[in-house]
Amino acid sequence: MELGIYTFGDLVTDPITGRKTTPVERMRQMIEMARLADDAGLDIIGVGEHHTLRYVNSATATQIAAMAAVTKRIRLTSASTSLGTADPVRTFQEFATADLVSEGRVEIIFGRGAFTENFPLFGYDLKDYDALFIEKLQLFDLLNRNERVSWSGRFRPPLVDAEIAPRPAQAVLPVSIGAGRVETVTRAAQMGYALAIPMVGGDLRDYAEVAQAYHRAIGPNAPKRHLAAFAHLHVSASERDTQVGFYPYYSAYLEPLFRGPMPPKIYAQMLSPMGALVAGSPQQVVDKLSLMREMMGITRFLGQADVGGLPFAAVMKGIELYATKVAPALRERRAP
Repeated sequence: MELGIYTFGDLVTDPITGRKTTPVERMRQMIEMARLADDAGLDIIGVGEHHTLRYVNSATATQIAAMAAVTKRIRLTSASTSLGTADPVRTFQEFATADLVSEGRVEIIFGRGAFTENFPLFGYDLKDYDALFIEKLQLFDLLNRNERVSWSGRFRPPLVDAEIAPRPAQAVLPVSIGAGRVETVTRAAQMGYALAIPMVGGDLRDYAEVAQAYHRAIGPNAPKRHLAAFAHLHVSASERDTQVGFYPYYSAYLEPLFRGPMPPKIYAQMLSPMGALVAGSPQQVVDKLSLMREMMGITRFLGQADVGGLPFAAVMKGIELYATKVAPALRERRAP
């Protein structure tokens, strides 16, 4: 199982000190996270996409290119790219450019998006939410596989023998679909895409049902595809460090969801073996990831380690523990 991290580049106020990271600091932090993940031997790093002042990551391909320039071997992916309100041609050009900078280490995850601020920002109607995504996904596939493309559709001007440049370092850019419902993961499988499942709250058994739907739709004889899980991650020196020390940050991060502090009982459930929060001592994280691999059949896990306005030194320490303690132990355990 490949292991990595991802970041949303969110600008969160530290609930203990009241200090908010500046956009310049946040961008530098993400670059440092990529450098550490690469040096420590993690497999992949992802960058999310948002379009409000609470984030610094509206130009994901640009950030990935910056990370590629300071790393040597780690793969880089969006997490995810909101294709429905993007121009597939420009999106391909941007990620192909980043792939050239990385010398062939870039991937893309396309999602329809849980947030919708990008629709009015780019002049699209939410009633076309699904149709936009499917049409643009099909066009991107053509662009990804052909140097010249002729195409016409509903939401974009036609292309007539258009030259699609630059071409990436890889033969094609690897593409996954980010989805979390049975019907959407089934469609991703039927269209031939790898899958990334976002996990925020809930029970592992529910996510296992979604993963099994994907496996059924693929069938036993399909070529191997990545099945990735994305979840919040916190690795600390001890169980108590997570139970007590991480709680104020995670509670503040999810305060809008609970309209106030997170109830301690819910936090305990999320930390439990069946909870979707991957957190605790290195051994606890190894145990939970092993369980997820067994229940869901995942081949990748990416954790959001910089969640909740956690001090950056603690974020970096958590990534180091993840790479040096969790990853080797997990890799020694044979997959079922």
